[in-house]
Amino acid sequence: MKDINKHSRRLTQDESQPASQAMLYAVGLTDEDMHKAQVGIASTGYDGNPCNMHLNRLKDEVKIECKIAEMVGLGFNTIGVSDGISMGTSGMNYSLVSRDIIADSIETVMNAQSYDALIAIVGCDKNMPGAVMSMLRLNRPSIMMYGGTIASGNYKGRKLNIVSAFEALGQKVAGEIEEDEYREIIKKSIPGAGACGGMYTANTMASAIECMGFSLPYNSSIPAENPNKLSEAERHALAIKNLLEKDIKPLEIISKKSIENAIALVNALGGSTNAVLHFLAIAHAADIKFTLEDFQRVSDNTPLIADLKPSGKYLMEDVHGIGGTPAIMKYLLDGGYLHGDCMTVTGKTLAENLKDIVAMEFEDQDVIYPTDKALKTSGNIQILHGNLAEEGAVAKISGKEGLLFEGKAVVYDGEQAANTGISNGEVHKGDVVVIRYVGPKGGPGMPEMLKPTSLIMGAGLGKSVALITDGRFSGGTHGFVVGHITPEAQSGGAIGVLKTGDVIRISAEDNTINVLISDEELAERKAKWIAPEPKHKKGILYKYAKTVASASKGCVTDL
Repeated sequence: MKDINKHSRRLTQDESQPASQAMLYAVGLTDEDMHKAQVGIASTGYDGNPCNMHLNRLKDEVKIECKIAEMVGLGFNTIGVSDGISMGTSGMNYSLVSRDIIADSIETVMNAQSYDALIAIVGCDKNMPGAVMSMLRLNRPSIMMYGGTIASGNYKGRKLNIVSAFEALGQKVAGEIEEDEYREIIKKSIPGAGACGGMYTANTMASAIECMGFSLPYNSSIPAENPNKLSEAERHALAIKNLLEKDIKPLEIISKKSIENAIALVNALGGSTNAVLHFLAIAHAADIKFTLEDFQRVSDNTPLIADLKPSGKYLMEDVHGIGGTPAIMKYLLDGGYLHGDCMTVTGKTLAENLKDIVAMEFEDQDVIYPTDKALKTSGNIQILHGNLAEEGAVAKISGKEGLLFEGKAVVYDGEQAANTGISNGEVHKGDVVVIRYVGPKGGPGMPEMLKPTSLIMGAGLGKSVALITDGRFSGGTHGFVVGHITPEAQSGGAIGVLKTGDVIRISAEDNTINVLISDEELAERKAKWIAPEPKHKKGILYKYAKTVASASKGCVTDL
């Protein structure tokens, strides 16, 4: 067992560093504290987002519990972007960018301050992968603590969530609901603190990261306003002390098998396509080779067993009610879908963590189905290739959309043009909406296309219209949609030379996406294509567009 108070990284006991000691005395440390392990407590808490507004309170509780456990907890903050607030606006260009800023800023503080360990307290979508990426770069004892899912809203007995608000806009535009009902749905969709309630990106990533071993059992499924959430502070303080004593570091926890566990859970739960981007980036941070083909391989071998929104009817709070994420993981482990020998932040393997978990029952609940009655025999994440996506694209196929779509393209250069066109009735049954120049470089920042898909759904076209883009989708998106098309339009990809009226064929039977024109015509169009000028000439979006890798490589900025 390691003496955590004699950590080699520490500067405070070094007599040649009087300034560092003086600074720490100034913030209230005592002589005794100078000999204790220092735990950086990184919070993405801020007031302007329900996903994050309660996180600083959790940070304060963790700090108290670290003190009780004979460590020094030192809190600091990093940024966040509310996807719900920025969705459909130019602010969404900053969402994916924030993931790498979060990773960079946590790495910066932890290394500059020489903290011994890290507890990252996170909420909205990009917080989680950003925190884990920093943990892997730092490679010192670390745990991710998720702030939890939001409670459902309610309108006339109907459960609401964030996507209800977006789809209500489409219903209002289509004349299906009046202004008063639209306003009531918006007011009642989100009742308090916590991340978006379905199996959208936040809950997808929280669940998958727990399955990967970087957060404590049940952390992903305990709701934000559940009384047990505050009590998690003690669990995390004791767990980080255990990791320090055993000197278990992130690069000893992560492996190709543990990433496979995460992706298996994503597919079993019907999770967000954003998981593809984020786990590619996480694998890159750990120097583990994990490709789009690996995602497809895991998806092929994992059944979709969860009836969760956006494609299903239940929310993360319902998962908590039937035993939480560990109950699902135990069921998958027993069925041979997970690797049980992977190390976790408890200091035990995944199988050891799940050993005493009560087995899931199927008689009195239909949130999770047994594998012999799976909603789909393979996972919902599908990787497509073809002349429109030579380097790959990502589709979310729950099975309810059908497996084949062929229709005429309606092409828009940007999201705002698409939103206007859909609202003005330019899209009809059987069309394929194309939204381009919204990729990582072209956006820049690869914004999410939740508003266009919600307008399509709200207009009653969800089962009769497809949408493809070099951007990405919110975890709340459902329908026949394909994103992450690479190469993107800004980099000369085929999506950039499509014309309205071109026939596009999307098949989840053989995982292809093609424009039905000859190779010669496609080559001729590409030869005439001229790259648009970058949309930003300075600032973070300029730097991001200059450094970001393609979506097929996880949109990392340090490749």
